[in-house]
Amino acid sequence: MTIRFAFYVLLAMSVSVSLGFAQEDPADDSLRLYAVNIIRDPPQEWTGYGIYLGMGLVLTAAHVVGSAARTRPSVRIAGQVLRAATVKEGTFKKEDLTLLRVDEEQLPVSLRLRRMPLCRRPPWVGEAVIVAIPEGTARSRIMSPQLLPAQYRLRFSTVISDVATTGNSGSGVFDVGAKCLLGIMSRKIQIRPDDANPNSELKDLAKYFVPAATINTFIPSQYHL
Repeated sequence: MTIRFAFYVLLAMSVSVSLGFAQEDPADDSLRLYAVNIIRDPPQEWTGYGIYLGMGLVLTAAHVVGSAARTRPSVRIAGQVLRAATVKEGTFKKEDLTLLRVDEEQLPVSLRLRRMPLCRRPPWVGEAVIVAIPEGTARSRIMSPQLLPAQYRLRFSTVISDVATTGNSGSGVFDVGAKCLLGIMSRKIQIRPDDANPNSELKDLAKYFVPAATINTFIPSQYHL
């Protein structure tokens, strides 16, 4: 039987997913300091996510911001909403990343001193990871891309297995030990097992995140931390 494959951006469920978060380790909670909300103008029904890298820089998924010139994004960080400038804008079909910047002087000193490094090594299959949003954290594991349909294994090689309990678009995926940034959540992957019935229920398979290596290439060199 043929498996029909579908992608979904991870926006609409952001509130409901966050309510289901369960912390497995109190140390994971420290990552919430780096998790931010991305707000479009005018505000949408959903709230996107992003990660504070330091020096006023915020990284999110490109489709969360959309066209920055049109959506005029703001960032909810450290209890305040700050207007964001666009440093570099990607596209959903390519790297699905956008780098924003807020006025660092408006942030509390404790946050100005923080930096979130990118992980230097690629994730390995079975590795435990932490997904963080402002409302909470959740753990998952790196899933083998071999479990995806063959035509998607190379393009979407960094995936996690827990779909319903982890953060959506723009949320950060972190290394459990080093607490470095492994990637930015991009999209949900679903399959339709019953190919003969186009109205049959889609099944969640995985979530793809843009890996740190791609992020490192995307961020202009002058902003490398």
